Parts: sequence; structure tokens; C-alpha cells
Amino acid sequence: MSKLTDVPKRILIGRALRSDKLGETLLPKRIALPVFASDPLSSVAYAPGEVLLVLSIAGVSAYHFSPWIAVAVVVLMFTVVASYRQNVHAYPSGGGDYEVATTNLGPKAGLTVASALLVDYVLTVAVSIASGVENLGSAIPFVVEHKVLCAVATVVLLTLMNLRGMKESGKLFAIPTYVFVAGVFIMLLWGGYRGLIAGDNMEAPTANLSIHAEQGGLAGFALVFLLLRAFSSGCAALTGVEAISNGVPAFRKPKSKNAATTLALMGGLAVTMFCGIIALAMTTDVKMAENPATDLLKNGTPVGSGFVQNPVISQVAEAVFGKGSFLFVVLAAATALVLFLAANTAYNGFPLLGSILAQDRYLPRQLHTRGDRLAFSNGIVLLAGAAVLLIVIYGADSTRLIQLYIVGVFVSFTLSQTGMVRHWNRHLRTETDPNKRRKMIRSRAINTFGAFFTGLVLVVVLATKFTHGAWVALLGMVIFYGTMSAIRRHYDRVTDEIAAPEVPSDDTVRPSRVHSIVLVSKLHKPTLRALAYAKLMRSDQLEALSIGVDQAETKALKEEWERRGINVPLKILDSPYREITRPIIEYVKGLRRESPRDVVSVYIPEYVVGHWYEHLLHNQSALRLKGRLLFLPGVMVTSVPYQLESSEAAKVRARRRAEWNAPGAVRRGPVSQRPKEPTNKS
Repeated sequence: MSKLTDVPKRILIGRALRSDKLGETLLPKRIALPVFASDPLSSVAYAPGEVLLVLSIAGVSAYHFSPWIAVAVVVLMFTVVASYRQNVHAYPSGGGDYEVATTNLGPKAGLTVASALLVDYVLTVAVSIASGVENLGSAIPFVVEHKVLCAVATVVLLTLMNLRGMKESGKLFAIPTYVFVAGVFIMLLWGGYRGLIAGDNMEAPTANLSIHAEQGGLAGFALVFLLLRAFSSGCAALTGVEAISNGVPAFRKPKSKNAATTLALMGGLAVTMFCGIIALAMTTDVKMAENPATDLLKNGTPVGSGFVQNPVISQVAEAVFGKGSFLFVVLAAATALVLFLAANTAYNGFPLLGSILAQDRYLPRQLHTRGDRLAFSNGIVLLAGAAVLLIVIYGADSTRLIQLYIVGVFVSFTLSQTGMVRHWNRHLRTETDPNKRRKMIRSRAINTFGAFFTGLVLVVVLATKFTHGAWVALLGMVIFYGTMSAIRRHYDRVTDEIAAPEVPSDDTVRPSRVHSIVLVSKLHKPTLRALAYAKLMRSDQLEALSIGVDQAETKALKEEWERRGINVPLKILDSPYREITRPIIEYVKGLRRESPRDVVSVYIPEYVVGHWYEHLLHNQSALRLKGRLLFLPGVMVTSVPYQLESSEAAKVRARRRAEWNAPGAVRRGPVSQRPKEPTNKS
């Protein structure tokens, strides 16, 4: 089976890497930016549209609030970035929000943060892929008609890329991310030149439409609630900011400094692009509606179901560059692609957090293990499976999925910043150096404001999005929290149960006697080898045991046994219902009841075959029997293998594969004697 899967595995994810090559997979800042910041950078493609969609409920007159909402989002972004710069310096181990909350607020707070982040990472993949599919579908009808299928295929493709390793996937993702950023900045500069200097009149394709206000004339509390809801939708631009603090170990040295620099660069780019797109949307008179078919009016008449409402960034690009122009096409393609790649932030954050949680015994230990390419392969596959499940359930509809979004990330923001405040308070109690105290007080002030602001936003998000789908995210957090707590209790219970005692116990005292049983189906070479091995163990009592299913076969076995003069007693158990496993289990249980202090040792002869399909033809009874015997206390099970010729052939094939030389390798000489190739350091 390994031979059958090895070649496709190597083709898809590449050759395995040695553990000592881990340092070569660390990321320079130019690669770390697209790897960890593709989510917040790409969110500017849909966050401005979410703001306008909510404001459209009150009609186009409410659009004049959008710059103020943008300012609030900018202040929040700068606050979060400044706060997380403190985090990466104080906690560079990669635990991020989870480590901060656990260390300073306790395990329950840490587990709450971990649950929130895991949910948010899954939603990041689902929302990003669904949004990218919808953007691509405006140009390719097939994608719209098979939206779920295309979204699932994209998840599979991203999963394979990330299984190849973080550095390799980062190189693949860097180009479209930088093309997208460059395209947006060219659009902002060219739009600014045309509007401010050339005096051109730029109009979006929806500029000549009007909006039917679902709730016209809003004032007082209703208007405030609408603005808060628009603000909470705009906060989608902050998703993924925490990924850098969780991924500090993936940076090259100096890790904390490089992570902080990348974080600041990401914040500056995201804020500039978000504000610029909002400004150009107002300048070009973009119109957006939650129900465009009925709420967008042309000459007083609804545009109808045939109307396609393009994203804000597409409408602005059309107004600035012109529809069908080269720059318009490049930006549209880069936008769709970077939305797909935005999921890569989660692909790097989820497996790393899963590894840390597994190390702390909150998740299965398999998530802590690195795969062939030194990536956390099990975490990558788990994330992909959860995202595919959400995509299928919600039909790859980004509008429905985005309502579940950002709840988890603001839970982690708030608890993390609260934990940082306690972190600085603890250190200030013992620090006496005036310079260090001033820095700590400044950092505490930043984190205090961050905790207050993000906590306020969390309340706003819960109040405005709960009935629109945020409750699903909260339910997911509760499920993760309960599951991880149960896993931790299991590991703790197992640890306590298997701990070596300080005083002698039943597990350390030698058993009174060993009763050995050799299972016999026929008298052949594997049986003779098992009997010889069992005799070598010098048991207190040794017997052979066979199940009588067919009278003729049983009679032949007895006669052959006596003819050969085997000096081991043969016991035959009748099985009128032709069962094999149950009579053996009952017999062993009977021995244990008669002599509880004795150990029963069961020897099972097994064939060793060389082809995967041969496994289907042999050893199934042995597997079932071993599975049942494992649950009986005081019973030891020993497999006695007998290698068939096909297994010897498989050994030869494996040796040939190990000795295989690549073209030209013979001329270069053995690997151990070749000169080391120079490595490029960046």
C-alpha cells in the first residue's frame, strides 16, 4: 500500500525533508507578508462593500456616513496593530493570543481564545474561497453554475500547496498578492490624479441608479444601530491580523523584530487601501444594495433579477481605468486570485495553533507532528475538511458566511489585550529600572486602550450580527471548547493511570505463572515456527489451541499432530456456529478466572506478504482476534511472523529503490563524499 501511494504523494507534495532542514523553511519578511497578511490585505476587496450594503438600508443619503465609519475602522486597525506589536515582542514562541490569555488569565480564558481562533480560521477559508468564486463567477458562467464544486476544488488545491511546505506555498502566493496591492495603489493614484488634477468625471456603472430605502428616515437609536452594524461589517478588514503573532516562529531571526515590522507594514497597506477604495467609491457614486434586484432602481423601476451587482472594487476599477482596459483586467484577476489565497493566512495559523494545543494536550497528539515537508500536515487536512463542510452547508454563499465572521477574532483580540495588561502589571511590580518601567507603562497604555476598544467592538458585533448568523460562530466556539476540554481530561486521566508508582504494585510484581497458548489452524511452517518460539520462552504451561469448525479438518490435524510426535498438548475447542474468535476469547477468560494472578500469553502465527492486495487475503482473523484480546487484562499477545516469498521480493524492491541514483549522481560520486553546495542566505 505504501508503494501504491508513495509516487502520487511525492508528485503532489514533493520529496520528504529531514528534520534538520527546518531552518531552511523559515520565512523572510518579503515572503512572510503575503503568507500571513493575505487575509487582511484581501479583505479590502469586500469590506468597503459590506459597509455600503448595510448603509443602503437607509437609502443613498446614509452613504455620507461611510467616511466616518472608515475612520473608526482605521483607528481600530492602528490600535490592534500597535497592541499586537507588543504581543510579538513579549511572547515570541508562537502561542499568540492563546499563550497570552493562558499565561495571564488562566487556562479557561486561553481555551476560550483558542476556540475562537480555530472557528475564525475555518471561517476565513470558507469566506475567502466563497468570495473568490463569486468574483471569478462574474466573468466565467461555469463557476457560478457549479459554485460549490469550484469552491471545494479550490480548497483541495490550496491544501496541496500548503502540504508542500510554508516557504514553497509562500513563494507561489507572493506574486498575486503583490500584484493586487500594486494594482490597488495604481488605481488610487490614477483615480486621485484624474479627480483632483485632471478634473475628469469618473462614474461607476451604478452611478445612474437610485436606491429604494428599506427603512427610510431613520433617526435616533435606529440610525445609531444601523451605523454600528455597518461599522461591525467594516471590521472584516481586521480579520487575520492576529495570524502574525501566532506565526512568529516561522520568521527568520530576529523573529520578533521581523514579525513586528511585517505587522506594521500590513496595517499601513490595509488602512491605505481600505480608505482609498471608500473615497473613490464616494467619488464615483457607487451604489450597493442587499437585494439589488428590487432595491436598485433605474428611472424608478427595479433593475430586476438579471442585474449583476459587481463588488465595490470592481466598480471603482471600471470607473478609474475603463471597462475592459488592461489594468482593469489585471486588477480584476488579481482580486479574484488574492481572495482565494487569503485563505492561506488560516492555513498557516490553524495548523500552528493546533500543534501548540496538541502539545498542551487539548487536541490529539497527531496535530503536533510535522509531515514529510516539515509542515503540520494533519492540521492542514483538518482545516480543509472543516472548511469544505461549511462551504457545502452554506452553498458557498459569501453573504451568508460573512455573517458568521469576525466574532471569534474579536473574542481573541479582547482577551489577548486584557491578558497583556495583566502581563505588564506583573512585570511592573518587580521592575526597578526607570527606562524599562517607562517602556512598560507605555506598552500597558497601548494594550489597555486596545482591550477597551476591541471589547466595545465585540459587544457591537454580537448585538448587530447575532440574529444574522453570529450565533453559529458562538455555537462552534462552544463545541470546540467542550471537545478540547474533554480531550484534556482524557489525556490527564490516562497520564495518572499509567504513571509509574513509587511503591511496588501488581504491575511491577512478577506473575505467579505464565500459561502460553499457540493458536493453530493447520500444521504448517508458520505453526511450527510459533511452537518453537513459544518453547524458547520457557512458560510454566504450554499448549496448542485449535478451533474445530470442520470435523474432517480437525481429524486430519489430530492425526498429523500425533504422527509428528509434537510434545505440546493440542486442545480442540468445538464451534458449532463456526465462530473462531469467540471460543478463543471465552477460553482465555476461563483461564483468567481460574488463576487471576497468572498471565496468559497467546502466540499467533501470521503470514508476511509483499503486495498490498495480498493483505486482503490473509490475517483478517488474526487482526480481529488481536483486537479482542487487547481488552482482556493479564493477557499478552505475540505475533510470530512468517515471511512468504512475495515479502522477500518486496524487500529486494525496497533495497533497489533505496540504492537508486538520479541521472548524473554516479559521476558526482556518493552523497557522503560530495562537496556541499553553497547556500544562499537572505
